Amino acid sequence: MKSLLLVTTIALAAPAAFAQMNHGSHAGHAMADAPAKSASPSEGTVRKIDKAAGKITIAHGPLENLSMPAMTMAFRASEAAVLDKLKVGDKIRFVAERVDGTFGVKQVEIVN
Repeated sequence: MKSLLLVTTIALAAPAAFAQMNHGSHAGHAMADAPAKSASPSEGTVRKIDKAAGKITIAHGPLENLSMPAMTMAFRASEAAVLDKLKVGDKIRFVAERVDGTFGVKQVEIVN
């Protein structure tokens, strides 16, 4: 039992120790300074618009930047004005994002 506790303690402490060792290295800063991967636009069809909730339901193809397969799901609109220019059935090109666990859309463009 003591050996299991020791192994668990070492396993939990190792990442923190490693992070402290690399804190001053150039490699550690390169990771922190790396630019975020640019999200490529996805395509979909508007299925539902809920202006009161600020959401839009989209049947979409794969979302490469979020590693998600094709499906139908609701997204929070980045701006309320986006919901005003869309209607159910519109074919759109958009950028999906996940911020603080919430899925949203930005850069929405009607393509039909």
